[in-house]
Amino acid sequence: MKKLLMGLSVTACLMTNTAIAEDADAAAFRDGFLAGNVTWEDVQARAKTEGTVNLYYWGGSDPINIWMDQIVAPDLAKLGVTLNPVRITGTKDAIDLVLAEMGSGKGLGEGSVDAIWLNGENFATLKRQNALFGAFADKVPNSGNIEWNADDPRALLNLRDFGVETGNAEMPWSGEQYVCAVNTNRLDRANAPSTFAELQSYLEANPGKFTYVKPPHYIGNTFVQAAVYAHNPDGTGAEPFQQSISEVGAEELARLITPGLEYLEALEPHLLGAQSGNARYAEDNGALDGLFLNGEIDIACKFGLYAVATGLSNGTYPEGAEAIVFPEGNMIKNKNYLAIPANAPNPAASLVMTNYMSSVEAQVTKLKFTGMPPGVDPWKLSEADVAALTEASPGLIGVTQADLDANTAPDTNATLVDVIEATWLEYIERDSSDGIDVIVARAVENLAQ
Repeated sequence: MKKLLMGLSVTACLMTNTAIAEDADAAAFRDGFLAGNVTWEDVQARAKTEGTVNLYYWGGSDPINIWMDQIVAPDLAKLGVTLNPVRITGTKDAIDLVLAEMGSGKGLGEGSVDAIWLNGENFATLKRQNALFGAFADKVPNSGNIEWNADDPRALLNLRDFGVETGNAEMPWSGEQYVCAVNTNRLDRANAPSTFAELQSYLEANPGKFTYVKPPHYIGNTFVQAAVYAHNPDGTGAEPFQQSISEVGAEELARLITPGLEYLEALEPHLLGAQSGNARYAEDNGALDGLFLNGEIDIACKFGLYAVATGLSNGTYPEGAEAIVFPEGNMIKNKNYLAIPANAPNPAASLVMTNYMSSVEAQVTKLKFTGMPPGVDPWKLSEADVAALTEASPGLIGVTQADLDANTAPDTNATLVDVIEATWLEYIERDSSDGIDVIVARAVENLAQ
């Protein structure tokens, strides 16, 4: 969910120089809804007239696809809306389509994409290009299931997406946390590392028994970010990494990430395969799960709040797998969202669909079918609703929710992710002789072009 097309600057120019045509009636509806002058009954009536909602989402998960077909589609049909699930291989495909259509002059009511499952750089891209419908998320009826109060620190993941202010232009849909698991049949839980220093000590005594997913995969980027947080020379963890690159600057970013990258460089000789000459990194979640299941590694880290319970039930995790607290204080947590583009062809149907997706009913069935943690906030729900979500959950094994909550860290600002990723690729993978400050400066310059 990270990269922009090289041609994006061309699209941006097109959007700047081309007048965006809009369906006047759709624009009046949007403006009225965002101003609070359109009732929800009016939204529902218009949605039935529009009839269809085109939801673009990553279609690589059979459980998600089944849930969409067997639960979401029938439920939306009861609301008078036909779900058109557009399954794509990469979220950026939907972003590119929105921007290309806007670049050709298609505005609200005239595009192809009604809603997109996204987060991070993909959302930041739409926001930078003024390609979002507007601040809708706190105005639909089920917004009451979400914490929007900026004075409540628990609202952070609803108000900032990879450090970028959401402006209520996307609806929280699911939550996740970066969780590591150990195979207790191979590594006694009492000896499992909880800090990066302990991980290095363990691998010095047990070389080759760990690896992580290779950047630029987002799972690998997250491990790198956690290491950078833990080795922040100022001891302020994730805090400075919530700023944008324009705020923090290349020189300061290089200073902040140097200790973490030097740690990862020192760790590399102890990773899987390094004893034979080359460290092996998992290419994706599936490859990581295979290494863990086959006993090639003792510890596996990825986004997956319920990964252990799910992995044990479907046979993709080894018997004896348990989640652990690692790294202490820096278990990155985020949410993913549903956003409505500025040129959505069916804006009312999009609002009905996003409102449905943030209902407790939809969140419960999604959790039950897919194991995807809820995006709604439990403290905003009734006891009965919390109980329903708890019953639907696969459950936690080895850790408690209190453990996870006590060690949460936010994701890195979207504008920094590509810079840190590029620096890891050059400094670690390519073993560049350039200093990290030089590499960071070059990455910032290249990404700005």
